[in-house]
Amino acid sequence: MSNNNEHKFHYEWTLKDANFTKDKGKVFSCFACGGGSTMGYKLAGFDVIGCNEIDPKMMEAYRTNHNPKYSYLEPIQTFKLRKDLPKELYQLDILDGSPPCSSFSMAGNREKDWGKNKKFREGQAEQVLDNLFFDFIDLANELQPKIVVAENVKGLLQGNAIKYVRKIYTEFEKAGYYVQHFLLDASKMGVPQRRERVFFIALRKDLAAPFLYQKDMFTLMPKLNMEFNEKEILFKEIYDNNTDRALTGAVLNIYKQVKEGETDLRYAAERIKGKQDFFGYKLTYKNSVPLTILSSDNVIVYGESRYRNIKELHRCGTYPIDYDFINNKPEYLIGMSVPPVMMAQIATQIYQQWLCKIK
Repeated sequence: MSNNNEHKFHYEWTLKDANFTKDKGKVFSCFACGGGSTMGYKLAGFDVIGCNEIDPKMMEAYRTNHNPKYSYLEPIQTFKLRKDLPKELYQLDILDGSPPCSSFSMAGNREKDWGKNKKFREGQAEQVLDNLFFDFIDLANELQPKIVVAENVKGLLQGNAIKYVRKIYTEFEKAGYYVQHFLLDASKMGVPQRRERVFFIALRKDLAAPFLYQKDMFTLMPKLNMEFNEKEILFKEIYDNNTDRALTGAVLNIYKQVKEGETDLRYAAERIKGKQDFFGYKLTYKNSVPLTILSSDNVIVYGESRYRNIKELHRCGTYPIDYDFINNKPEYLIGMSVPPVMMAQIATQIYQQWLCKIK
């Protein structure tokens, strides 16, 4: 495995042994899932005081692992309208959120789903998913934290979705914030996983004067450096030979015809069935950086008749090895989460470049 000294935060850690200093500022997390971003802020030394989440199963896992001071199990559409929130939520250093983003994913229906009511997963209320980002900005407008951090998929920057980016900038402007976005790859940040995500980072305008520079003749922007160049971590460094997620059925039969170097099962399926299929089943190799963890994680370890096992998923997702998933599938929860180490890197830079100077 990688030397711990090579990385600012190590990918293998435990909640019980972590020393969370809680001295860098207060954070509240929306669309909190199981707390991937929450754990990142904690690793960076922040005090995460609460969360908002719509999914009861996710909230149960969050409460079990993080014991938040404040937790609100409800849609953000109603949460943002509350007038009974504690004073502490109006004194935040960071408001964090990862609005559900499947409408903008390049793997989904994209434009065909925009503006439609959808259930993000079973058991949740129907919502117009592409409006949730703006509900989040409404909440920022109400709470007025020093900084807002919002994570979303790379697809938000591609094709017609760029119109939503323009609207995001407009709504942050109305709420009183300077905003900029960064496309970041977790594999450059000490995370053993190729995972590109866009982060919108907004600074309240009344705090921005010390950090402003002239981007062009029309635009002022608070300067923030988000360049990360940590050594990439290969799959062989986080490899574990456990077979707790073995291949079965048709997938196993197709996999037996795979040839080295292929990226997924579509080519083997074509040789067997005469048509390309099973392209959602990816192949990972020991000398490559691990592939992105999705909510189903159909990534197969080449040379072995299995998917990535639970220990490997913990390491790829930088989830603590003692995390209690309750009744949630680990691959689902890890795949839905911001890798804690990724968020720890971002939070550290926000503190060092902005927050410590504001205070």
